[in-house]
Amino acid sequence: MTVTQTQSDAQTDTQTDTRTEPQTGAEILRPHAEDAFADELTALAAADDRPRPAGWRLSPWAVATYLLGGTLPGGTLITPKYVGPRRIVEVAVTTLATDRALLLLGVPGTAKTWVSEHLAAAVSGDSTLLVQGTAGTPEEAIRYGWNYARLLAEGPSRAALVPSPVLRAMAEGMTARVEELTRIPADVQDSLITILSEKTLPVPELGQEVRAVRGFNLIATANDRDRGVNELSSALRRRFNTVVLPLPADPEAEVGIVARRVDQLGRSLGLPGGPEGIDEIRRVVTVFRELRAGVTADGRTRLKSPSGTLSTAEAISVVTNGLALAAHFGDGVLRPGDLAAGILGAVVRDPAADRVIWREYVETVVRERDGWQDFYRACREAGA
Repeated sequence: MTVTQTQSDAQTDTQTDTRTEPQTGAEILRPHAEDAFADELTALAAADDRPRPAGWRLSPWAVATYLLGGTLPGGTLITPKYVGPRRIVEVAVTTLATDRALLLLGVPGTAKTWVSEHLAAAVSGDSTLLVQGTAGTPEEAIRYGWNYARLLAEGPSRAALVPSPVLRAMAEGMTARVEELTRIPADVQDSLITILSEKTLPVPELGQEVRAVRGFNLIATANDRDRGVNELSSALRRRFNTVVLPLPADPEAEVGIVARRVDQLGRSLGLPGGPEGIDEIRRVVTVFRELRAGVTADGRTRLKSPSGTLSTAEAISVVTNGLALAAHFGDGVLRPGDLAAGILGAVVRDPAADRVIWREYVETVVRERDGWQDFYRACREAGA
């Protein structure tokens, strides 16, 4: 079989949507980005008259607008998916328009996965070609595997080959995603080198190769805060253009991010929400930012930082859990008592050292802060 036939077969075999369809009447808990924001993507495609790279659903300008938000000429509002420096998004989008892969790097909670998913949705219309990196990720997850029943019955054949998400992306000219790249063993990571440099995936068992078609690229995410991280080899790192996603620099920007995501999650879970909860969100963000920075917002008091990251993502989780408590065991209004236990769980990761840090913060900062007495009492009760 020729290389061209191999590519054709790969493309034919991988065009079937493998996503499991829900039962009739079932409601998806978390739709994929291309489904949740289908109306915005459609409106952008209709209004987009700029040049599009081969295989792209939108132009680079429209992809950036989809992530950062804006208003289209017809008045359609595009909601922001990422709140941060515009240049970071522009560099990320431009990278995908070249032959270099994109590595989104940052501490936990900086929206790396979120940005990766929305980039793939806007560029390829499909964010599901995903490899989840773990310490046990095998090479087959990046290259290909085998249907062993057919392999034993027929021997090595194209029909017995099971394509990985990366191989599917190559064959269809799509965007593949690799989450937590640095958690994958180093020898498995390096299986990407040939794919990213030569844009080809050899299949030696068949004496063939699959060549990437126009539109193929790869987005990887990584952070260096977790234990057990495998450093990228210099050869692999050279194949990526690295974009660092920072934590929100401005407190109000972080409050806005948390409020927006909590509202989206709350609506999907049927939880109450509203402007009355913004003060409690601001308190959570303030606590996390101060402990993260090791200093109070006014710069007057130095603090010890706990072992956890206290990221924006964790703040979203704490507030969402607080809303659930308020809805199911309260009157539906978010109050300090609904948040205190969640904050304690996020801060105290090391039961010995972090608990001391938290108690010191509560007694020296929270207790003395004007208008925070109800929050102080709730924190004291949660830590009792």
